[in-house]
Amino acid sequence: MSLAVGEISSSKNMGLDDETGAEVSEAKTAKTATDVDQSSTGLVREPSESSMYVTEDDDDDDEVKKIELGPQCTLKEHIEKDKDDESLRRWKEQLLGSVDVNSVGETLEPDVKILSLAIKSPNRSDIVLPIPENGNPKGLWFTLKEGSRYSLEFTFQVSNNIVSGLKYTNAVWKTAVKVDSTKEMLGTFSPQSEPYTHVLPEDTTPSGIFARGSYSARSKFVDDDNKCYLEINYTFDIRKDWQSE
Repeated sequence: MSLAVGEISSSKNMGLDDETGAEVSEAKTAKTATDVDQSSTGLVREPSESSMYVTEDDDDDDEVKKIELGPQCTLKEHIEKDKDDESLRRWKEQLLGSVDVNSVGETLEPDVKILSLAIKSPNRSDIVLPIPENGNPKGLWFTLKEGSRYSLEFTFQVSNNIVSGLKYTNAVWKTAVKVDSTKEMLGTFSPQSEPYTHVLPEDTTPSGIFARGSYSARSKFVDDDNKCYLEINYTFDIRKDWQSE
């Protein structure tokens, strides 16, 4: 989950009153608009403290066009392909590691199970987040202190087949307005008995009267086929201080 504050600065063109100056000004204005579109929005962009609702028009997926990846293959079929290509063979060995092909090699669909989620912050105990079976925690899921550094750590297990392009997405709303959207590519993973661990880059919560309050959010773990392995809809607060441990 990313709650970073995106600072947007505007550029003014002073002392250009001829046609060339106008063109430069227009070009800078267009560039600024492009930069704003490409930047992540911050929580303090919408200074409202009223109740929040997630609307259908603000879906965090943004309906990314699905890429045609071709037919799926079992793990055994992956290994049998291109056996004469030495570089591909080495790459497959590196990817698969010590996978027991006999136990998973005939299954087409990969499976990813999110085992744990935790919020880490310097000089504090981890906030371990319980994962509900239906993906919807009851009530407030967690509280963050304003202006604090934090990161999200999760562990997951891959079974059956290779999962391609696994990614984490998160969208945050305040008063029905999307204020933050994050997409983190995790990578491609082979099935194995040991869980994988991933820590998102450290972020900082915003601060100030307009940043404090309640938020709603939706997190997803999806792959290149847009198969969703976990969706969590939750609420959280940003307050002046942490909750008592």
